[in-house]
Amino acid sequence: MKRSRRRKGADGPDLFSDRPVVYVVSDSIGETAELVTRAALSQFNSGRVEIFRIPYVEDDEGIAEVIEQAEGHRCIIVYTLVMPEMREQLAERARQAGIPAVDIMGPMMEALASIVTTQPRLQPGLVHKLDEEYFRRVEAVEFAVKYDDGRDPRGLLKADVVLIGVSRTSKTPVSLYLANRGIKVANVPLVPELSEPEELSLLPRGRVVGLSIQDDHLGVIRTERLRTLGLAMGADYAEPVRISRELQHAQEVFRRLACPTVDVTGRAVEETASKVLEIVQRYNPQLTI
Repeated sequence: MKRSRRRKGADGPDLFSDRPVVYVVSDSIGETAELVTRAALSQFNSGRVEIFRIPYVEDDEGIAEVIEQAEGHRCIIVYTLVMPEMREQLAERARQAGIPAVDIMGPMMEALASIVTTQPRLQPGLVHKLDEEYFRRVEAVEFAVKYDDGRDPRGLLKADVVLIGVSRTSKTPVSLYLANRGIKVANVPLVPELSEPEELSLLPRGRVVGLSIQDDHLGVIRTERLRTLGLAMGADYAEPVRISRELQHAQEVFRRLACPTVDVTGRAVEETASKVLEIVQRYNPQLTI
């Protein structure tokens, strides 16, 4: 679908002003070219130059409209166009009209092509898609921190996946690893003395994943944890009887919720996260990752 463009004199520069104009032309929204323009203008301490952005120029007709609009003004054209033929077309039309034109994207892409083996995608607007992905990951990391260790059960209903398991089953590291993929993860520790949040029973199948572990392996991890913290080795936390009770309780919760599980015994965080990711995608294929 073609986007409507502003024609000469419509929401554009003042036709009767003698102020110089920079036409910022882009096949996307034009933020990059405008930022470069403003950075250059700051060196002139000049607020008398008008910047007029023309976004979504996608064809020869759009280029013709740009030149038509620019003619008659004391101006230059600054442009970021991905397609080489569009850049050449605008440069030639501007030259014929006697309008200075500055290509911001072309030289950079040509320079990169000399050192990068892959071919450019030649797709407008990719930088903004990358920005969206970045902010989605940041939001997911903030979510994982906010709803770590069962801090606020209200967050469970907002999560893409909820990890449950006893202490030291890598719930937090896996949550943060998945968050860096843009997935909102909450986690809840399972303790025999505490009831699990009722929100867990409200989540659809596949949204809750249980992390299980073999008792002897968990004993080694917890003993090492006590040593790291400088605590007594005889603490109940690492005792076989306590560990067996916790794991039995966790299995009961897993069965009650009918949730899929991942055995984390001997697995690296990346491996566990990969298994969790498989489950999430199996039950929720619409989730963008």
